[in-house]
Amino acid sequence: MDTRSKIVTAAEAPRGAVLAVGSFDMLGAEQVRELQQIRERHPAPQLIAAVLPDPDAVLGVQARAEMAAALRMVDYVLIVEPAGRPGDLDGLVDRLQPAALVRLQENGTRRLRRLIEDVQHGQTR
Repeated sequence: MDTRSKIVTAAEAPRGAVLAVGSFDMLGAEQVRELQQIRERHPAPQLIAAVLPDPDAVLGVQARAEMAAALRMVDYVLIVEPAGRPGDLDGLVDRLQPAALVRLQENGTRRLRRLIEDVQHGQTR
């Protein structure tokens, strides 16, 4: 299966799913476990990964969306537009009326900072 087919527009995304919002940059085992726990905790039948614009991300938004789409527990992926544009997060939440909205940005930012620090420390040894 070409998992890129999971990347959909807001018009194609189902209503009432769990919406997990984050950068999805440099996915690691910890974030994958977190997504699996979200999937198990919420009774909604589908999980949508909403990939936020992030100028500080290591990977581009399309690559991040493709990585999220490759995860088994993710049913659909949306690429979120910057605030104030059609397809921004507020508009998506209004349109999709998710069963739950889970914000992963803070955890993702913390993990990325830790990864960068680990790499930098490894270069000085």
